[in-house]
Amino acid sequence: MATIVTITFNPALDKSVSVPELISERKLKCSVPVYEPGGGGINVARAIKKLGGDALALYPGGGYAGTKIGELLNSEGIQSIAVPIEGNTRENLIVTDQAAGKQYLFDMPGPFITAAEWHQCLTELGKLDDVKYIVVSGSMPAGLPGDIFARLNRVAALKNARLIVDTSGEALLQAVKAGAYLIKPNLKELGHLAHEEGLDPTSAVKIARQLISENDLQVVIVSLGSLGAMMVTTDTFILVSPPKIEPKSTVGAGDSLVAGIVHYLSSGKSLQESVQFGVACGSAATLNPGTELCRKADAESIYQSMRKPAPVL
Repeated sequence: MATIVTITFNPALDKSVSVPELISERKLKCSVPVYEPGGGGINVARAIKKLGGDALALYPGGGYAGTKIGELLNSEGIQSIAVPIEGNTRENLIVTDQAAGKQYLFDMPGPFITAAEWHQCLTELGKLDDVKYIVVSGSMPAGLPGDIFARLNRVAALKNARLIVDTSGEALLQAVKAGAYLIKPNLKELGHLAHEEGLDPTSAVKIARQLISENDLQVVIVSLGSLGAMMVTTDTFILVSPPKIEPKSTVGAGDSLVAGIVHYLSSGKSLQESVQFGVACGSAATLNPGTELCRKADAESIYQSMRKPAPVL
């Protein structure tokens, strides 16, 4: 199986708790916290492991949270490389209000990444052999250069690997310009790339095709939430719709979707099959409460039940 490397430039230690009721200006008794390693690429690596595959997680880490992330990844049997940094890795807080049945995610800012630190991340990536897929996922911390994706794509080209990016904002635009193999925006993020708001799936096809034709980009996967995802290439587009599911939490669905796609691609499956399985994995993640990612049995069951993708009209 081809080697998958995930890169998380802004990892996080996720701390999840629940309270009987979320009430302002009152001391709230929390449940025993659950700690999980987080951040886009790290979650992708964890989901791939759950699906029966393997991925190496590369990330900058500092302070207690950085050390704890490494320990948790090791306990899950996930190979990782932590590049030491001067700053402290962020900690996120997820609070579930049991009375209202709602979940709140407090997403903390990440540390500043120095030039020496992000250079070392690229150096560590360059040392790895048999890399076929490089997945960069999550937010970008302060300190990264504007051409970070161009640099990553050059490394990918030297290794004959494919660069897959799941991020947003200016970072996503830079990934498109750098010539990533595949990006995974949602409709809002795709609209930002084209300076258009309120996109519908039909309009999204045109914009995705334009991005592909004007750059070295090859595949655009547009996430549609509960409606599934749309795959767009130069000459193909399909809408992959999952069965209706009562979601318990949508946290981790996007990372699970990417994990399913990359896992299937690395297993020699076609792009269409990989996107179908990715959508199944994203839907499977919503069956679980909190920040839990997809489970293999759920993903495979949903995948088998899904109808064939229908063209976008």
